Amino acid sequence: MTVLRSYVGGHWVAPDDGQPIHDAVTGEDVALISSAGVDFAAALEHGRRVGGPALRALTFHERAELAKAAGLLLREHREELYALSARTGATLGDSKFDIDGGIGVLLGYASKAKRELPNDRVYVEGPVESLGRGGQFLGQHILTPLLGVAVQINAFNFPVWGPLEKLAPALIAGVPSLIKPATPTAYLTARMVEIIVESGLLPEGALQLVCGGAGDLLNHLTEQDLLAFTGSASTARRLRSHPAVVNRSVRFNAEADSLNCSILGPDAVPGTPEFDLYVKQLVSEMTVKAGQKCTAIRRAFVPADRVDAVVEAVSARLAKVVVGNPAEESVRMGALAGLEQREEVRRSLKALADAGRVVYGDPERVEVVGADAERGAFLSPILLVGDAQRAEPHEVEAFGPVSTLLAYRDTADVIELAARGQGSLAGSIVTGDADFARDVVLGVAPWHGRLLVLDQDAAPESTGHGSPLPMLVHGGPGRAGGGEEMGGMRGVFHHMQRTAVQASPRMLAAVTGRWVKGAPRAAEGPHPFTKSLAELRIGDTIAGGPRVVTEADVAHFAEFTGDTFYAHTDEAAAAKNPFFGTRVAHGYLILSFAAGLFVEPDFGPVLANYGIDNLRFVTPLKLGDAMSVVLTCKQISPRPGEYGEVRWDAEVTNHNGETIATYDVLTMVAKQWPPANDGTEASRS
Repeated sequence: MTVLRSYVGGHWVAPDDGQPIHDAVTGEDVALISSAGVDFAAALEHGRRVGGPALRALTFHERAELAKAAGLLLREHREELYALSARTGATLGDSKFDIDGGIGVLLGYASKAKRELPNDRVYVEGPVESLGRGGQFLGQHILTPLLGVAVQINAFNFPVWGPLEKLAPALIAGVPSLIKPATPTAYLTARMVEIIVESGLLPEGALQLVCGGAGDLLNHLTEQDLLAFTGSASTARRLRSHPAVVNRSVRFNAEADSLNCSILGPDAVPGTPEFDLYVKQLVSEMTVKAGQKCTAIRRAFVPADRVDAVVEAVSARLAKVVVGNPAEESVRMGALAGLEQREEVRRSLKALADAGRVVYGDPERVEVVGADAERGAFLSPILLVGDAQRAEPHEVEAFGPVSTLLAYRDTADVIELAARGQGSLAGSIVTGDADFARDVVLGVAPWHGRLLVLDQDAAPESTGHGSPLPMLVHGGPGRAGGGEEMGGMRGVFHHMQRTAVQASPRMLAAVTGRWVKGAPRAAEGPHPFTKSLAELRIGDTIAGGPRVVTEADVAHFAEFTGDTFYAHTDEAAAAKNPFFGTRVAHGYLILSFAAGLFVEPDFGPVLANYGIDNLRFVTPLKLGDAMSVVLTCKQISPRPGEYGEVRWDAEVTNHNGETIATYDVLTMVAKQWPPANDGTEASRS
């Protein structure tokens, strides 16, 4: 029998014996698991001393390339992973949700990081703050990677997606990871990690794996380590209160299963698209992964006069769901992760049934295709109708294919009932009534990490109630753990330390690698637009002007563009304007003239201007005023290939030295000039 190995300290550790893990469908032994022989303190130190420095030596973009490469590698091994996933009780659709979803997080984070993060090792956050009157004392927030290890303790229900959605932001942040999967499905996580490690894609120490118990792992966490947990609320409480976590202020994030709700709007009567969407979504959330999703719908709120109609419609759909061996083509719902999990669900069902009644399914028997109903961890989908005033539906979670219908009276009532779940990862409102949607979203948002408003317009593109997305936060308040994962770059920044730096402009520019106002400029030498990326330096500057803006200039621009707004063309009307008091130049005329003052017209390394950021018009430019511009190289970001991006600080002033406009000009600049393949030699021959 396969013995699951741990990968720690740069080598594989195989125990002599271990606890058997069973096939969720057949009950057969799949593997043995134990963390015996793992030195947890040494594993963490290996991550800190080997993996961390290797990752921190790379830029955000280089780390993003590693995430992309890992995602593409796993994509090549999907069929192998699907086959293993089937042994966890997952159908092919369930497996794709887990495996393809996890790969999608890696690839999504890689793409988003390259768009939103600099090609640098430090992230500069927010605007520069002036801390003194003279402009020589500034403040700026920066983010740098923590110097520890991101330890992740995962749940059994998503053995691929769960680890990868934690790995992706940690990897891009520059923090090594140690993955500890849940025992029932650890063999799938282990194979996924094995594929990545054996490829050699990641630096040594960037990724470690512990199969089996956590031993004394938490005792060795330090102030620079992170601990992320997915699982039950009770386990999250124990981890959060661990002495090492408390005493060393270890950054802790919990994503706990919760009593997520879905609310049917009062407008959604049988026959409407929203009614059908609600029923379809509820059945999907009950049966995908056999209901073993921390985001699944546990409480289904419907108007009091709609309960019977929803029971009938949901029951009709559930009757078509074939339960059994995922290898059978007709099967639409597989097994729970194990027999212990099935018994746990049955115990929770008894408490829920005491507060209501089962209207579909039998907790003790189910018709199964292609497998033994008792040897495999199979359970019928169970729909209950509960008493919304009882505590049980709002406190007891049956982590399986189970949902409870609860009646509500009006908007205020359903908002109050939803809040009784004490914090959820996800919720949904299915309605075509915009006023109802707004009232409910604002009413329940404090208790939810994510809310889906589903109507017939969104339905064709909706990813569904229970699908976390890498660009949106995944987590929730209260019972849901009080944490946040993913959420785009928020997930990356969770693995970094935010530090306020106070310094002179010169020193701040040196620390951040970005020019700031007041820092030295280099105005001598050739025009900055004639310099390649390799030659360009932060602070390189070109000044242009002055140029007098005449009445004829403004009149021509107005006629040529069609912008005849009164402030530019009608002196009497402009005089009444409290901001101007007289005719002024168009803002975009000012930008155009500024470009004319700083641009270098000859063919050169500046390939394109692709945008303007942070544009502000500060002081009106009156007719007859003279304008000047100073353009300074602010930030240089190399990109893969033959060019990089350069951000320029532009400041336009009038003849009195008053600031007219400020903005950033974004350009693409060749890394070398002339380019190696410009054809010069060929043309000479």
